[in-house]
Amino acid sequence: MLNDLRQLYRYRELLYVWTMREIRVRYKQSALGAAWAILQPVSLMLAFSVIFTAFVKIPTGNVPYPVFSYSALLPWTFFVGSIGLAVSSLTQNMNLVTKIYFPREVLPIAIVAAAMVDFLVGALVFLVMLVFYRVPVNVTFAVLPVLVALQVLLTLGIVLVASAMNVFFRDIRFVIPLALQLWMYVTPIIYPITLVPARFRTLYLLNPMTDIIESYRDVTLYGKLPNPEYVAFATVTSIVVFCLGYWYFKWVEWKFADLI
Repeated sequence: MLNDLRQLYRYRELLYVWTMREIRVRYKQSALGAAWAILQPVSLMLAFSVIFTAFVKIPTGNVPYPVFSYSALLPWTFFVGSIGLAVSSLTQNMNLVTKIYFPREVLPIAIVAAAMVDFLVGALVFLVMLVFYRVPVNVTFAVLPVLVALQVLLTLGIVLVASAMNVFFRDIRFVIPLALQLWMYVTPIIYPITLVPARFRTLYLLNPMTDIIESYRDVTLYGKLPNPEYVAFATVTSIVVFCLGYWYFKWVEWKFADLI
């Protein structure tokens, strides 16, 4: 794996160029341009805010529900967008995969990198919301890069497995959206973790995105350091998923050209 990572580093310029291409293609001939990066999380936040404040009351303590939901929708949109677009990255670029040699992981990784740009744009909206709702910005924001790095590792691991498996089983691109939709409802995005019954809490926390999103909320909304157990589990899970995903991708990489 170290040799593969070194080789990927040697192709860093290609990764950069392909990432920029993904960004340009995504917003090419788009009337709203980069505004699409924030449209999805903002629209979901508005819909959830209406439903869960006017019709069904969701307890969020002293934090206004729009900020509470957006703090989770922002990283979740990055997670879902990366996986949803990257799963077909190999099959959609069959001419490159079959004719030119380069580390094939460049294609799905570039999509995750492009989605990171959207994530950063959406983060600016989050800062505006914090100011509008008078939520203080604390020193705990310094922990955010660590949490983002853990989420990126987890996302890359899943993306590498999903994109590789899609070469062998084209049904994967249909299974992934359904799996992500179900995954959303077992993640504390539209509701706080306190609503989960205590007897199911341990099982619930086995979802790595639960630990990551709860940690995001701790450092951005509640001004406290994240739960060490959450961070430890998220760290171990993200590293393991990334290593296994990268290993599997490189293990089957030699078959891509023949199958595509």
